[in-house]
Amino acid sequence: MSDRRNAIPQTVHPKIRRIFEYWLAIHPDSGIPGRQHFDPVDVPDLLPHIRLIDIVGDPPRFRVRVCGERVRDHFGIPQQGRFYDEMFPGFISRPSYRDFMAAIATRLPQVHRGHCELTPDKAFVPLERIVLPLAGDGETVDMILAVSLFGEATWHAGRPRAECGDA
Repeated sequence: MSDRRNAIPQTVHPKIRRIFEYWLAIHPDSGIPGRQHFDPVDVPDLLPHIRLIDIVGDPPRFRVRVCGERVRDHFGIPQQGRFYDEMFPGFISRPSYRDFMAAIATRLPQVHRGHCELTPDKAFVPLERIVLPLAGDGETVDMILAVSLFGEATWHAGRPRAECGDA
């Protein structure tokens, strides 16, 4: 358990910390949690920032099952039921794809701080994201739980927001 507790930086946004702590709390005795362990009622304030993403096929493709309101608003396109590689050309060469693949391979959370490379026209909007692997059988990652904070990140251009005048 101690390895998992140290899997993300201490300085993440409180909402990122909260979903991470929830993911830890729903861990079964062995393996990693699955969709069956995740209850949206436990994190109602995070629902606008959540995506549940199915992992389909080999090589894996990523299909959005659930997409929160804040995520939909940021992208401006419907995502539910759609594959990332269809919505975002060149997806497999982007950091989001690498984070998804790392979560599958390591079965550990992946944190991204920067901008959303999937929306280059909004590169000025700070992003903080966590990707959490889920496995229905406790072993094989078959879903991703992602929380994305657009414009709420506690950092900007590599510096804390307070240093950038936009705290």
